[in-house]
Amino acid sequence: MESQREGRCHRCGTRLARDNPDGYCAPCRTATRDRFAAPLDVPVDFWHDRAIQNALRNRHMGQVIRAYRCHPLHGRQPLPQGLVATWLGVTQGQLSRIENGPPTVYLDRLIQWARLLRVPPGYLWFKLPEEDQTTLQSSARVDLVSRTAADDLDASLWWVPGGTVEIVGHFTRRDLTLDRREATRTLAGVVFGNGLLEPLERWLAANVESPTHGRPGGIGYQEVEQIENAAKLFRRWDDQFGGGLRRKAVIGQLNEVADILRDSHPPEIRRRLFGAMAQLAETAAVMSWDSGQQALAQRYYVLALRAAKSAEDPAFAACVLAGMARQLLYLDRFGDALELVRLAQDQADGHATPSLRAMLYTREAWAFAKLGRLSAFLRATAKAEAALAAGRRDEAPYWIDYFDEAELAGTTGGRLLDLAHENKRLVPKTAEHIERAIALRRPGRLRSSGLDQLGLAETRLIQGELEEAARLGHAAAAVVEQTRSDRVRVKLVEFYQHTTAHGQVQAVADLRDRVRPLLAS
Repeated sequence: MESQREGRCHRCGTRLARDNPDGYCAPCRTATRDRFAAPLDVPVDFWHDRAIQNALRNRHMGQVIRAYRCHPLHGRQPLPQGLVATWLGVTQGQLSRIENGPPTVYLDRLIQWARLLRVPPGYLWFKLPEEDQTTLQSSARVDLVSRTAADDLDASLWWVPGGTVEIVGHFTRRDLTLDRREATRTLAGVVFGNGLLEPLERWLAANVESPTHGRPGGIGYQEVEQIENAAKLFRRWDDQFGGGLRRKAVIGQLNEVADILRDSHPPEIRRRLFGAMAQLAETAAVMSWDSGQQALAQRYYVLALRAAKSAEDPAFAACVLAGMARQLLYLDRFGDALELVRLAQDQADGHATPSLRAMLYTREAWAFAKLGRLSAFLRATAKAEAALAAGRRDEAPYWIDYFDEAELAGTTGGRLLDLAHENKRLVPKTAEHIERAIALRRPGRLRSSGLDQLGLAETRLIQGELEEAARLGHAAAAVVEQTRSDRVRVKLVEFYQHTTAHGQVQAVADLRDRVRPLLAS
């Protein structure tokens, strides 16, 4: 009994002192210090382990990670959960839920974790974008490129006072040189928790940076207006198609604005240029996110926030913070997202139009829904409806024009759908909101229409109306075929998984046959 109570080295089994802090003897600690700084190089037959093969057949990345940690190659003890969580960019508690909870369906995270652990592509149930096995086996080069790309705008530089123009110029030049494979590897660099919120809150309270004292600029109001019109055009493209179709064009324009701002300009021209920079950077963030490039998206949100502050535009700064919150909601960081919404509401106080206030209330409601707080969700949603009803569309800036009655209904319906899986009494209200969104949605909004159609199809599944769910699923698939939006495809994966239990119904089986190639594309 005494020997069972005493700890032993995870690696060699040597008996350890009772006060040993980390489960390794001194020789093994020295031997493994560098070895465990990053995911390991493992032989090909590592992946032939029965537990790993079973996890891969189950299409459960959490089980794959657990089998990876517990592989005999690592010694007598599994790799510590906290160590692997650090590799994956999550907390130990989150990794525990990933390993023991339902399968992860978000494709961007599946791709990120498969790359980090160097799972051979042939064993995966999804496709690594523009990647082949030869590239993945070059692990040393992969690590170097991914670290360089992800750390190119290090988090410690995000909130330094001044230097926005230089940071934007440097980062956009770097981004323009990346191919898509390199850009995808930046996914591991999303920042959460206190590492994001504490320095952000201090930075928001600081003064606006001083103007640049460069050579006199030769740009006039007509040229500024052309830049502003280009920013509006890029936003319209994204609203219509999604998927980052023209992301590099936006980055190029953003880089050009940074070059212009290196010169000295009259205060009004400088302010408007920073405003255009903020809007271009925010569009780049949305396009990067909708292309599955989460870390790049977060960095562009930061650049947009910096530029909005230099433009002395607190309303747009609040919009950017709300975008950052929405990204974290998709990444299951609900508490962090709620904090960002509160910061956005503080920024917008006294400056927000009714539509902006309504949008911020829906972000707050979204966080409450994800936290399971139904009463708080309903209260925030009622505030959003009242705020939107109090305004007029012609009063709103163009960048919030998308948030209309259709957007409010679609967002509310989507959050009710999340809750309806556990609370079936919410299903009729869910269907009512999503149907209203579909009826009111402006033509050409492919991304929003795809999400609406998939949401309604999922609602019909919950109601047991399988034929109608299949019909709506086909309509949604037709929209999905027209957009490259990663958000729409993630929603399609979720819907496909919900149809698994009804695969014996012919209409549902036919729909699954149609959807399956879209998931692999």
